[in-house]
Amino acid sequence: MSALLESPFFGVTITIVAYWIGVKIQQKTKLAICNYMLIAVVLLVAVLVVFDIPYESYYVGGNLINLFLGPATACMAVSVYAKLELLKKNWLPVLVGCTVGVATSLISIFVMCRLFGLDREMTASLLPKSVTTPIATAISQDHGGLVAITVAAVTVTGILGNLIAPMLVRLFRIKDPLAVGLGIGACSHAVGTAKAMEMGETEGAMSGLAIGLCGILTTVAALGFELFL
Repeated sequence: MSALLESPFFGVTITIVAYWIGVKIQQKTKLAICNYMLIAVVLLVAVLVVFDIPYESYYVGGNLINLFLGPATACMAVSVYAKLELLKKNWLPVLVGCTVGVATSLISIFVMCRLFGLDREMTASLLPKSVTTPIATAISQDHGGLVAITVAAVTVTGILGNLIAPMLVRLFRIKDPLAVGLGIGACSHAVGTAKAMEMGETEGAMSGLAIGLCGILTTVAALGFELFL
């Protein structure tokens, strides 16, 4: 049994099955709360807890899926290229918007960590929560954070963005698809971008662009983390 659990196929298989179940439930119910990512995470956690399976055993295979996050994110450049003319006309608002988004995320997390008295390790783990997982984990590791906490924070951030982005767009009456896409991508990375793509082609392309640009800006900003942690 231990050989099966430590096999890469175990982590890959239960992840794919959990994701498939989540998609089917969302398609069946059509409820925002029945988000396929949220369902998949809950199912995976339930399986590991009920059957007392160590996370390390699951991650042998789960890490293989994690390796594809980088290439999958890079593939979003295709949709960005399709909107290249729009990007050329609006390069300054795009740059300013992503810069403000990164600054808001980092400052708000840093302030809340200080208010709640979190230590340096936890602060370093939570600061990159709004960028895509490969970049967030690299930043967390470089500054002494806990990768598991970072991954959890990134996942929760993405799922929340996926769930509430359409509601916030309606609430604040945001009509510009460029602004919608940049906002979603800057706050909730790839998982939010999946929702942006459902909302429209321009929204999806700009959200994909925001993932890369905010990732770069956060990486640069991370160079100054040591001054504040």
